[in-house]
Parts: sequence; C-alpha cells; structure tokens
Amino acid sequence: MRSLSLYAVTALMVAPPSVARRPAAIVCRTTCSAALVSFADSTFTRRLDYRLLVRALARYRLLAADSAIPAFATPSSRVVRPGDSLAMVSQLRARLIALGDLAVTAASNSDGRYAEPVVGAVRRFQERHGLDDDGIIGPLTRTALQFPLALRVPQIERSLERIRQEPPMDNGPFITVNVPAYRLFAFDGTDMDSVPAFDMKVIVGRAVRTPTPTLVEQLRYLEFWPYWNVPRSILVKEIIPKLRRDSAYLHRENMELVGQGDAVLGDAVTPAVIGALRAGRLRVRQRPGAANPLGLVKFVIPNESNVYLHDTPNKALFSMVRRDFSHGCIRLEDARDLAIWVMKGHPAWNEDSVAAAMAGPGTRRVAVPRTIPVLVEYNTVLATADGRVWFLPDVYGRDSDALNKRPEGPAVCPFER
Repeated sequence: MRSLSLYAVTALMVAPPSVARRPAAIVCRTTCSAALVSFADSTFTRRLDYRLLVRALARYRLLAADSAIPAFATPSSRVVRPGDSLAMVSQLRARLIALGDLAVTAASNSDGRYAEPVVGAVRRFQERHGLDDDGIIGPLTRTALQFPLALRVPQIERSLERIRQEPPMDNGPFITVNVPAYRLFAFDGTDMDSVPAFDMKVIVGRAVRTPTPTLVEQLRYLEFWPYWNVPRSILVKEIIPKLRRDSAYLHRENMELVGQGDAVLGDAVTPAVIGALRAGRLRVRQRPGAANPLGLVKFVIPNESNVYLHDTPNKALFSMVRRDFSHGCIRLEDARDLAIWVMKGHPAWNEDSVAAAMAGPGTRRVAVPRTIPVLVEYNTVLATADGRVWFLPDVYGRDSDALNKRPEGPAVCPFER
C-alpha cells in the first residue's frame, strides 16, 4: 500500500464536479444534492474531510443504483496473477472504470488475459482498500471487488455520523488520527479549504487485545527524552519472570529500580528486590535514550486510558500495510516533524531547538504554545480531493459492532516496543 495522503490535490478541486455518464457506468465524479451541500456547509464542522465524504455518499448512492455496473463473479477461487487468463476480464475492466480506478479511454484486452492496464487499475483499487497493491487477485482482493456497492452506502453514512458526534472545532490547529488508515493528519485550521499541513504513518493498538480507543483530548505538553515507566501488569507478567532467570536483565536493558518519592535505587536485583516489586513497594522504569520504546519525544494528551503519541526506535514496522502493533498508544513515523509543528509560534522553539532537545541527554517537559485538540477517530471510509474514496479494513470490527451498540472498553497504553 502506497503512502496515503488524503489531500494531496489542491483544495480548489473540491468544487462539485459535473455529472459524467460513461458507457455502462456512472463514473467517479458526481454532484451531491444541493441539500447535502447546504447541510455539510452549515453544520458545526467545516472540515474538508467531512464535506468530501458527503459528496462520496451521493456518488455511491448513484453507483449502487446503477444496474449497468457488472459484478465480478469469478468462476473459481484461484489466485489470478498478471499474465494469467481471466474469463471475466471485460467485466472487471468495466467495474474498475465505474469505480474510478481505470480510465474509460484505457486500452482493452481482447485476448482474455489479465494484463495492463487492468493490472494497474487493480493496484489502485487495492491501495484504496488498504490491501497490498501487488496487482494479484487473491482472496482479500476478490472479496473487496465483489463487495456489494449498496453496502458501501451505510459504511459511508457511519463514518459521517462518527464525525458529526465529535465536538465542534474552533479555528485553531488540530490533529486527527484515523485508526483504520493508520495515519495522522495535522491541520492548521478548520477553514472550508483547509488541507493538512502534513500527514504521517502511525502504529496503533492491536485488535482485540489492546485496541486504541477513540478520543477527543487536548495536547498539553511534550516530553523530550522521556522515561518509560513500566506498567504493573507488564512488570508482573513479563519483567519479574525475566529477573528470576537473569539478575542482570535491568542493567542490560538500561532499566532502574524506583522507590518511594521517586528515589532511584540502581539496577541490582536480589530476591528481596523481586519481593518488593511483587508487593508494589518498588517499580521499574527504563532510562531515556535512543533504545527507549518511547523514542526521543512523547506527546501528552491527558486521558483516562493513558494513551499518548510518541516516537519509536523501531521504524521498520511502518513499512507494513497493517500496523496495529502497540498496546494502545500511537507511535509516530516522524515525531520530529510533529514536534516542530506543535511548537510553531513559540519564540524559543524552532527546528534547531527541537533537534537539540531530541538529542538529550536530559529529560525536558515543555508546554505547547496553545493546547491543540487531538481527535483519535475510527472511520473506515475516507474521501480525497482527487475524487477517490478509500474503504479501509475494519480492523477492530467496529463497523459491524456499531449495529449492536457495543461499548468500547478503555485501552491502556503500557508498553511500546
């Protein structure tokens, strides 16, 4: 899956495009009804992402009603690779044209083989659906291609409703994290044509075990060179068993014992120390540094779930398509860029001072110039200014759970490896 930048196209493209009728299909760009536009532009939110979703909803209602769009009903479940024969290639081509992944002027294949330009269109389709964009039609891609367009309508409606449930924003900067997109967006304001100042990949909480909760909180301060205070659950389940087997574990992992009043007691481990840890009289923390699981900077948004945003030393995981690996907190692909943006406007902070603070060696807590709203959202549908609509995997199963009104349990963000 390539980098998803929702608003890479100029905001001028948001003007309602004309309705285009192409052979055998209603194509991507359609106008939404005047009532929908009026509603979107007059409510609590003037956010571009919301307005684009309103237009996507109108478009998919038309697509769902268009009987000329062919289904992609493959006769078997075999994996189809570029160059393979595919009896349904003409139907696939027509469907991809209707969905906007293939230009209507693209050359057609007459030999019944799955080849370019259809392969390229499937790659674009895969990218929009949060799949590996390898052009191979396997089980996940086949399921997405066969998904009824009529069911996309309530999916878009759910995403719109989730945004409507968020509190209104002022005209200042704000941050959104969309969990199914595994992405953060930083906005300078909420103007009609406001596009993100930048966006980046993120890693979120693991499905089932430690999902990241939806939140609306305020970013209040940054902590450079943070300590990682080991949560008691991890201490009891993971650290203490390791200490019993290896008394040098704390020293090797750059960890230390902490007593009452934050007294630092070194890293020597004895049976008495293990007993005190089990009883809760001592705790463990990891010293700051490049190997610390919180990385070089932590973004604090006080909340009951103890979820925060932070740097990470493990950058390799950002190359994965699915990125739910954390214990609930949000790991950032480029924490430095976010820190520079957050501190913008503070006379003592610029790129050089942020770089110096991230280089350590001392821990520093710095209040942001103004509190910044942080919205952790769960929207499986996103619309972009270039006319594309992204249907992302329901990694936590909340789209289906929404029908049953299952409440979210709080996630705790203890351990960020």
